[in-house]
Amino acid sequence: MDRVLEEVAPTGEPLPILYSIPHAGRIYPEDFRSALPMEILRRAEDSYVDLLLENAPDHGIILLKALFPRAYLDVNRDEDDLDPKLFASGTIAEPGPKSRLGIGLIRRVVTPEYPIYDRILTLDEVECRIESCYTPYHTALAKKLATLGKPAGRVLLIDWHSMKSVGNAATPDGEGSKRADFVIGDNRGRSCDPTLTAAVADYLGNRGYQAAINDPYAGGALLQRYGSPANGVHGLQIEINRALYINESSLTLLAGMEKLKADLAGLIPLFSEWISEAVLSGKV
Repeated sequence: MDRVLEEVAPTGEPLPILYSIPHAGRIYPEDFRSALPMEILRRAEDSYVDLLLENAPDHGIILLKALFPRAYLDVNRDEDDLDPKLFASGTIAEPGPKSRLGIGLIRRVVTPEYPIYDRILTLDEVECRIESCYTPYHTALAKKLATLGKPAGRVLLIDWHSMKSVGNAATPDGEGSKRADFVIGDNRGRSCDPTLTAAVADYLGNRGYQAAINDPYAGGALLQRYGSPANGVHGLQIEINRALYINESSLTLLAGMEKLKADLAGLIPLFSEWISEAVLSGKV
């Protein structure tokens, strides 16, 4: 791959806000060599979340998005969260927490019934993916947060995702669980001031959406690594129910996408106002 990520600079008045979009990439590397047809493999994407947020730079927000698919490598995992079932016997001693479900750093399945590979992977492949995709994304994210935080000593990180409308055996809520329209994660109050979490839930509720907090997703490795209010970084993970804007089987966009896009843009004044008030009150 020539490019593995894209940084979109703000065209409007810059705000100390960064939108991270780690799972919407749809450029599939030649060395992936998956056994699945593309129409199945693509179901692992957080499809078109980048399109929902594409106007954020017009309002002063930096966008950072991965261009590679998360089925190839998931930057929202720890580097050592590997699945022994993908490698020769004895290569990996124990699975990482997400790898136990088949969805670790290198995914074994799209969903439990769809294994991604019909071959054994090598650690050299993993190292290559880490070097070419994982490290650049995390390096760029850390640098942007540090730069944004310098002028005022605080920054807001919003990590955007989408989720299936119904859970399966590899998800925390289990097979057949119906999801809210949004799940807002703040690492159970550790990555962000809970008043902002509640304000986002209230905003979405006032626009007719059902919003849950930390259930079933409280935040992944990105939020756990970078969301640190004590260090001036307030981080939220926002999961969008895919049924709001795409057909989950064909991945075609639905008419409701434009309303959703406008409602998400409406969060930006809330974020900006909250940051300003946080600085004035000392909650940085």
